[in-house]
Amino acid sequence: LALPNAFYSRVETFNDAKLLNNTSDGWPSFLPSSLVNLGLDLRGGAHLLAEVKVAEVYEQRMETLWPDVFDLLRKERSTIGTIRKQDNASDELRIKISKPEEMANAIELVQTLAKPVSNIGSIGELDLEIFGESDELVITFSDAEKKAIAQRTVLRSLEIIRLRVDAAGTREPTIQRQGVDRILIQVPGIGSASELKRLIGTTAQLTFQPVVVAGGTSDSKADSTQEILPAKDNSSEFYLLEKNAVVTGEELVEAQASFDQNGRPAVNFRFNPSGARKFGDYTAENLYEPFAIVLDDKVISAPTIQSHIPGGSGIITGNFTVEESTELAVLLEAGALPAGLTFLEERTIGPELGADSIQAGKVACIVAFGAVLFFMVASYGLFGIFANVALLLNVGLIFGLLSGLGATLTLPGIAGIVLTIGMAVDANVLIFERIREE
Repeated sequence: LALPNAFYSRVETFNDAKLLNNTSDGWPSFLPSSLVNLGLDLRGGAHLLAEVKVAEVYEQRMETLWPDVFDLLRKERSTIGTIRKQDNASDELRIKISKPEEMANAIELVQTLAKPVSNIGSIGELDLEIFGESDELVITFSDAEKKAIAQRTVLRSLEIIRLRVDAAGTREPTIQRQGVDRILIQVPGIGSASELKRLIGTTAQLTFQPVVVAGGTSDSKADSTQEILPAKDNSSEFYLLEKNAVVTGEELVEAQASFDQNGRPAVNFRFNPSGARKFGDYTAENLYEPFAIVLDDKVISAPTIQSHIPGGSGIITGNFTVEESTELAVLLEAGALPAGLTFLEERTIGPELGADSIQAGKVACIVAFGAVLFFMVASYGLFGIFANVALLLNVGLIFGLLSGLGATLTLPGIAGIVLTIGMAVDANVLIFERIREE
């Protein structure tokens, strides 16, 4: 199990070929091929510390809550008077009512929208806090709900980042939560921190929206149900779109890089049954109308619907390179990040630094090993040879176990092995000195 580490590059090539179902003559197939994975400080790679923008999720939740509150209060307009939404912070909703004396009734009505917090340790608590301030009805999230939202958002972000990094084919990444809303990402072997940021930092919010006007300008007039978005490849070209998406990326179940009929890079996609039904109904009812495919508030393409698409499958075309289509497929299949990320710290560690560390570690191990072996034989003769054989077995067991477990070795790990070489003979030294005393 320890032997493959002595032929690291050959075994690594063999493992890569096996992963791709290819054959390689670099290593005998009957021998173990597990390796000790090299950490970021030995292999080089990228280090990022990201903060999840949980406030964005609060704002989105409040925006989706407003229509329900509006419908509820509008039905009781004769009692509580007219209602008007006010400017408010991202994590609250403020509604002005024309009859402040009916504030208690308004609070009681909206209280019916509150639900129990779905989080262990918050049993019996509600997700909304509702109270009145003068003539304004204020709706905020309870502390328990904020904590639950933050936890769900960070865990979901963690899962999606891991899916995106794994799909890119990197080896032994470290992706873990730090504190309340931060995520540490370390990926050995990747080219740079900017490359890693591009892979994981895109929210990849995909929507399919009806086109009102194609090829407009940024000055086009839009009502409250419409929005103006730029084209991805032409910042001077804009589209007037309906805000309500027909289908979203959340209903996507598969995305693969491919080529269109003209041989240009594209992305094939497939919806789940719910998305397929909505997509099929819309294409049947809107033949020969343009249909915008929007990624992160930019229109990738706006093809015209040529026929009914009942199966929920389609293709995204655009001016992609092969790398861009592959990256887009990875982002879409992993899903959209629930919130944006702020990168607080980023470092790129070059592989040449890692190579220097490995070389220094080898020298340290060899010097320590040689010195200990020489000392034991010089001091204890035949018994020293017995101790040296035991020491060789000990180091072999360490590397064999690390390889079998697929553990990651870092520079402090090498220091630990050097220390172990020195400490491993300690019991023998004590025994031999005790024999001398006797």
